[in-house]
Amino acid sequence: MSNKENDRNLEIKTTEGYLPVVNPEVFETKNGLVYLQSPGVAVISVPAVDLRGLQGFLDGFPEELGFSSFLKDPTPLPSAETLCKFAGQLCYESFGPNRTVNEYASKYFENIMESGHGSVLEHANVTMLWWGISRSLTHELVRHRAGFGFSQVSQRYVGGKTLKFVERPEYAGDYYLHKLFEDRIDRTQQEYEVMTDYLVAKQKGGTEILGAEHKTDLRKKVRQAARSLLPNETEAPVVVTANVRAWRHFLNMRGSEHAETEIRRAAFESYRCLSRIAPLLFGDFKVVHLPDGTHGLSTPFPKV
Repeated sequence: MSNKENDRNLEIKTTEGYLPVVNPEVFETKNGLVYLQSPGVAVISVPAVDLRGLQGFLDGFPEELGFSSFLKDPTPLPSAETLCKFAGQLCYESFGPNRTVNEYASKYFENIMESGHGSVLEHANVTMLWWGISRSLTHELVRHRAGFGFSQVSQRYVGGKTLKFVERPEYAGDYYLHKLFEDRIDRTQQEYEVMTDYLVAKQKGGTEILGAEHKTDLRKKVRQAARSLLPNETEAPVVVTANVRAWRHFLNMRGSEHAETEIRRAAFESYRCLSRIAPLLFGDFKVVHLPDGTHGLSTPFPKV
């Protein structure tokens, strides 16, 4: 993949404080129903690191050790790398003039990964919003528990005009399958609306189908019943937070050529963002070009 291709739809505006985002193209059926064919990924939170509070700690050591000048390193690092490097150097109280300075941080993290000391990478968390992903994908995603946190759209509360769908790449590339997909989601959306309208009308007419007393409770109970009609290709946006080590494990597992296609695409787009935020922490991953035209990932340090 060329650098130009790698930067497709990737907004990097560090001078203005913007974080990376991958914006997918949006499509509509003949009935105006929105669907997507690829994942959207937006980084919305990275560590806010300020080491100045360490000065008192550093000044508490004998002056001849030279620890007091630790914070005067002239080479700045991204926040995640700053945090992880300090955590690692604390383990050995390596704050003196003989430490690995920030200029050579790449060598420092290479040594960390070669020795398998991935625990220092658990201090830095990155949060992303994923959209343009299906309920099928999130069923796999939430299996990643260690080091992860998830907040996903609830089909008990959300529906109606916000309902969107995700087309699999196998369908998008085939005229017949693509037409079936568009017809199917139009039909699904119509049936969903008919079902919700019917349930609301029956309940308001005095028929105790749902047992709801309040307006909010009624809306929830209507949608929790009607959602049984929604297929796995319904869009399911999710906020994902994970520490760097957990993200690395995710990329290694889901960026593999053996991973399911949709989640591998999401993993690859996440890698593109993560490698911009913390290039030293994800720079060992290499892009693998797969026979089906998609991209995978590989690393010589799969356990870090």
